[in-house]
Amino acid sequence: MIRKKVAVVGAFAVGKTSLVQRFVSGIFSARYLTTVGVKIDKRDCTVDDRQVTLVIWDLEGEDGAHGLRLSHVRGSSGVLVVADGTRPATFEAALRLGDEIDGLLGPVPRLLLLNKADLRDAWQLEDSAIAAVRADGQTVLETSAKAGTAVAAAFDELARRMLA
Repeated sequence: MIRKKVAVVGAFAVGKTSLVQRFVSGIFSARYLTTVGVKIDKRDCTVDDRQVTLVIWDLEGEDGAHGLRLSHVRGSSGVLVVADGTRPATFEAALRLGDEIDGLLGPVPRLLLLNKADLRDAWQLEDSAIAAVRADGQTVLETSAKAGTAVAAAFDELARRMLA
């Protein structure tokens, strides 16, 4: 079976761990647990009739003072960069992280996930900012770990791109 490392990165409290838990175990917990360092999970998937094991590295939140641990990102075949739609600063952080990752890894598949789509009415992101990122060629998906919206689709799309 093919094994692919996936890094999940973003600012603190954007829902990275919740997205991973929803994808790996099908559960959501409203209890907030800060990831310290890295938490590694895996899930076997079938993508376009090919078996792949996704080894998912859920990295602790990045806040500027505590930057991305580049050693944890190295070797990734794909990256999910997560932002919280209710907190615009996390969107800006996600864009910066994406640029850092591109500089480190080169052209690996990368998706931007705007999490907390179940709170879409409370989002403070301008639709024009999201449209500009999409127009720049980035794939942006609106997800909700709580509702399960587009979580499997995000991991499946990343896996498909990694196998291409």
